[in-house]
Amino acid sequence: MNISLKGKKALVGGSSKGIGEAIARQLAKSGASVTLMARNEERMKKLVQEMDSSQGQSHHYLVVDFSDFSAFKDTISAFFKHNTIDILVNNTQGPEGGGALEKNVDDYQNAFDLLFKSVVYTTELALEHMQRNQWGRIVNVASVSVKEPLSYLALSNTIRAAVVTWAKSLSFDVAQDNITVNSVLTGYFDTDRIAQLNTKKAEKMGILPEEVLSDMEEKVPMKRIGKPAEYGYLATFLASDQAAYITGTNIPIDGGLLKSL
Repeated sequence: MNISLKGKKALVGGSSKGIGEAIARQLAKSGASVTLMARNEERMKKLVQEMDSSQGQSHHYLVVDFSDFSAFKDTISAFFKHNTIDILVNNTQGPEGGGALEKNVDDYQNAFDLLFKSVVYTTELALEHMQRNQWGRIVNVASVSVKEPLSYLALSNTIRAAVVTWAKSLSFDVAQDNITVNSVLTGYFDTDRIAQLNTKKAEKMGILPEEVLSDMEEKVPMKRIGKPAEYGYLATFLASDQAAYITGTNIPIDGGLLKSL
């Protein structure tokens, strides 16, 4: 499918590496001007130079720390005073792993600030231009664990479920403005985050990380975990005009296989 996002401006969270980086690169290949948003300034500087600019795009970056909501709020508010976007990809780093009995109420509050408040606040700021322009695309990078919670991801399970239900609610309110809101329920992808979680899980189980990975691959129909670039293709489709009738949807994706719409 030939997707053109020429003339569109995108803001992509958590885009210095992994899934966020893959999404940013693919949006740029499709003609969008992309603003990266993450903590690693050195990495983003490099990516801005590497991303496709053959269609006259102009790429930028914004240094933020999603784990400090007060500072994040100041930074993102300042950005939107001088900028507008057409495509918003809500993506942050995940909270620490661990079971429900390992976490206390402060851990849940921190996870709420990280995963929920940052997403809702950024979306509120982005919507003003989208509604005025009668066009917008919002893609939330969520987790398949909202459908079936993973015992070692209590914080992520809980707060990402809230993001998904909020997004569904929002989709009803903005569809009339030609704005779509979709959540991608991320399965197993080859990222640093998965490697870290596998290491922690392996330590708990007294096995090697390679064994955890092998078990993951067995659970995926294609017997492999996904490549970030494949995620980028899906997110770019959801950001396009071709996806105008897909909204309020939770899309599970795992191992390069789009399982359902």
